[in-house]
Amino acid sequence: MSLFSRLKVWFDALRAPRYPWPAIDLTLPGGRHLHLVGSIHMGTRDMAPLPAGLLKKLQQATALIVEADVSGQASPFNDLPPRAPLAERLTDAEQRDLETLLQTLSLAPDIFDDQPAWKIALVLQATQAQRLGLRPDFGIDYQLLQAAKQAALPVMELEGTHNQIDLLSQLPDDGKALLLDTLEHWHTNARLLQVMIGWWMNKPPTDRDIALPSTFSEPLYEILMHQRNQAWCEHLQALPPGHYVVAAGALHLYGEGNLPTLLRQKNGQ
Repeated sequence: MSLFSRLKVWFDALRAPRYPWPAIDLTLPGGRHLHLVGSIHMGTRDMAPLPAGLLKKLQQATALIVEADVSGQASPFNDLPPRAPLAERLTDAEQRDLETLLQTLSLAPDIFDDQPAWKIALVLQATQAQRLGLRPDFGIDYQLLQAAKQAALPVMELEGTHNQIDLLSQLPDDGKALLLDTLEHWHTNARLLQVMIGWWMNKPPTDRDIALPSTFSEPLYEILMHQRNQAWCEHLQALPPGHYVVAAGALHLYGEGNLPTLLRQKNGQ
């Protein structure tokens, strides 16, 4: 980044409003005003209710935009076709690492044997979050969805659960890299969850280019973060005029290739 660009980012940050929750305001050409909220999909009891200032913004919004509407629907993971046994998909060492973690979590290996690798990874991550005291009904996007529905506010999706399942199902080797990354970065992921909880409970980050620990391999980061940010950027640029509260995963708002930076670059800001 050039010196001029760094100075521009610094002056923009000085002018930007500060919130006691992780959020960034952006105005796009054509009267599109975005309040980007760094969501956590599972939260602690202390993260409810949402800040009064955020609820006020929601009440004044044209619509709420979320990654996927996860309120009141059946699990999208049902009825997945069975896979080959894990012994045919993992090396001996990989299977030992998985079984060791499952034993630590008191999870039976048999229930995972015919499941996609990406689903096993997501179940492990959700279990880890639960062990840290997080629950889905205290998640930021879930709480925003409930508040939007109480206010009869329109809800829009950046991708939807079916597209998310399609993306995961198309990962190379049925998402084996996601499972192996989950095993390798288990403790780092726990620390990252605690950092993001701190953004809501204590103080949000002031630097949108903050360096965060990586829990994905580079190819996986490209698919799950960069490419999705690009797609969301296009989606948000196609919005009609209005004021929108946009709840996106907190890691999409900060760090390398983040969504706010992409939007600014697309609009010459």
